[in-house]
Amino acid sequence: MEWISDTAHLDEACADMRQAGFVAVDTEFMRETTFWPQLCLIQAAGGQREVLIDPLAEGIDLAPFYALLRDPSVLKVFHACRQDLEIFFHMAGGLIPAPLFDTQIAAMAVGLGDSISYDNLVRACLGQSVDKGSRFTDWSRRPLSDSQKAYALADVTLLRDLFPGLQARLAKTGREAWLAEEMKILTRPATYEMKPEEAWRRLKLRKMTPKWLAALKAAAEWREREAQTRDIPRNRIMKDDGLYELAQAAPTSVDELGALRAVPRGFERSRPAERLIELMQQAMADPKAYAPRPDKPEPIPSNLGPVVELLKVLLKAVAEDADVAPRLIATSPDLELIAASDNADVPAMSGWRRKVFGDKALRLKRGELALVLENGKVEVVELE
Repeated sequence: MEWISDTAHLDEACADMRQAGFVAVDTEFMRETTFWPQLCLIQAAGGQREVLIDPLAEGIDLAPFYALLRDPSVLKVFHACRQDLEIFFHMAGGLIPAPLFDTQIAAMAVGLGDSISYDNLVRACLGQSVDKGSRFTDWSRRPLSDSQKAYALADVTLLRDLFPGLQARLAKTGREAWLAEEMKILTRPATYEMKPEEAWRRLKLRKMTPKWLAALKAAAEWREREAQTRDIPRNRIMKDDGLYELAQAAPTSVDELGALRAVPRGFERSRPAERLIELMQQAMADPKAYAPRPDKPEPIPSNLGPVVELLKVLLKAVAEDADVAPRLIATSPDLELIAASDNADVPAMSGWRRKVFGDKALRLKRGELALVLENGKVEVVELE
């Protein structure tokens, strides 16, 4: 078990792993008391090199590892990597590892389950069990125990071992392009950007009046900026219910803010309160211009219920025939939009999904296909 706590050692290990062609990567982090995840450990396995990198070690520079993640000649293998990528994106100035291979998405593409967990994937591919004993430990404390280190290292050594077989199954089914489409989404910077002015999108919109929407946007933006700047979880700045109270009252003065139940006594005279009042004043100066414009999809006609149900049956039948997880092809909201419009702007109507399902969905709507039950199985048949 190789523990790395200095830059020179890290540089040498990364140079060695670079020769392997692919490297399995995982992280351990904490974020219970912070807004940004606190990276506590990096695990990597490439070739015969298996390392645990301590990002909390005094004086260590992670630049050699970041260079490995950027290297276009090395495939980076993760499992359910979105949170890992978010960490690197924010710690390393917008770094997104590429090229990328997410084993959870690959497993969905070859019929190993819908959002399969890492331990279930290891069991399915390698016939081994994953020790979960150290999953919920404090990864920020030093020194780590031997059991913590063994648990963390297994996350990448097993990932390294299962990857070649999973990649071969993907190639055998001719679905490398399917995975490539999904990786484009995961490697898109917008996936990890957290713009305070867009924070209102995290909240349920209880009203649609310009004043209420403008006040909610201002309150949500204020909370997001405070949380990011002070590195505190959003709910420790203010809970969602407090934002709704701010949206209702739209306070633009110290006295109006101090009268609200959502704020503790004395808060209205603090610096954060000054910033909140300033944003709220901007919003209330012209609520109509300041208010966000939520996307409002056209309501699904009530008479399309049977069409949606037929599309659900078709989706299950097609997914079973293709040996792919249905959710990778389309979601229930996607099916509703397809039922309502042949030009629905959903993933299921483009790329590989359209070839597998989207075109069949349109033909079913036009009466060119039928669903029949044969020997207990739903079959898709052509109609003359």
